[in-house]
Amino acid sequence: MERSVASVETASRNADRWSGLVRYVMAAALARTADGGAVVAIVLLVTTQGGSSGLAGLLGACITAPHLLGPFVARRIDLADDGRKVIAFACALYSIALAAAILSYGQAPAVLTGLLLSVSGCCGPLLTGGISSRLPAIAGRDQHSQRRAQGWDVATYGIGGTIGPSMVAAVASWASPGLAAFSLAVAALCAAWLVMRLPYRAPEHGGDVQSVPGAWSTIALMAKDGPLRRTLYMTMLVAFSMAALPITAVHMATLMGIPAASAAAMTAAYGIGNLTGSMGVMLRPLRGSPDSLMSGWALCVMGGLLAVMVSPTLLTAIATYWVAGIINAYFFAATLAARTEYAPTKGRGQVFLWVAAMKITAGSAGTAAAGAMTGWEVRIPLMVGIGLIGCAVALSFVERCLERS
Repeated sequence: MERSVASVETASRNADRWSGLVRYVMAAALARTADGGAVVAIVLLVTTQGGSSGLAGLLGACITAPHLLGPFVARRIDLADDGRKVIAFACALYSIALAAAILSYGQAPAVLTGLLLSVSGCCGPLLTGGISSRLPAIAGRDQHSQRRAQGWDVATYGIGGTIGPSMVAAVASWASPGLAAFSLAVAALCAAWLVMRLPYRAPEHGGDVQSVPGAWSTIALMAKDGPLRRTLYMTMLVAFSMAALPITAVHMATLMGIPAASAAAMTAAYGIGNLTGSMGVMLRPLRGSPDSLMSGWALCVMGGLLAVMVSPTLLTAIATYWVAGIINAYFFAATLAARTEYAPTKGRGQVFLWVAAMKITAGSAGTAAAGAMTGWEVRIPLMVGIGLIGCAVALSFVERCLERS
């Protein structure tokens, strides 16, 4: 009798876990689709209505640059009695501000549109790293379940980065960029509703809100703590280096003497590779120390970039972009494991958002740098990326040796 009762309880817990994980994946995919497609929607909206490319870039920056401010509002997640409410509010505010910005463009000064987009941008990190901070409470306590669930999380980022821009392009060509942007706002609003359907987790501070570190205290902790410091700088340098791939694809197509539109096949292969890698993590979760895993997969990223750099034909370039996407998914899963296992319990939300915000910033810087460097030689951005990641891996190895000694 006792065995049957225990088995029923175990089955019930597993069912609740899967139900929560399904709702999490839906919420995260919708939120990240909205965040991933917003810049494309804004640029299309401005350019199709006769605006200059400079204005399009400036308004696009209004929604991306404020991501860096996300960690300064992230403390609300760790302070709140129910962190879901903070994230759901951010999703709803993102939706409302984005819709208002679309309505204001062309009807009000561009400054107002930019301010509204900046409001959405400030909410962006809560749609990415903020939602990820909910995953440890849903996935289960054992490491195997946690890391399998992190594969699902990687998949939602891949979906957001691939489906978001693709959906915007499709809706914009079928109807209008404005409608495409409104569809993203609706997706963020649906994400807010789903976030509130996630399992409740009691706050880690236990009523002692003074023990929750502030934003600057958290970044100081990350700078002092070896594993967290390595998580931050390796995430940033890999994001900086991988951001060169879309820019490089366009120039590689020209170098191979094929249409520039062929670059879309390469970047699509990279996105498919990300999804393939996330499925691999789900089927066979990562094992071992996240610290060592990050270094190992960073070395693999270097190999992937090198393979892309020496690709002689379009087919090999597509194949190497696909492999690079797979490797990046595994590296990203390792960084999620590091954030989960090394972050202090009372500041986990802030650690997730700091890393997410710095990753986005590094990726933006990498895109800009790649655009400048390809003017000299197509492969220079990839060579720089390989060198930076190599330095990060070497530094992480030296740090671990010093810590052990």
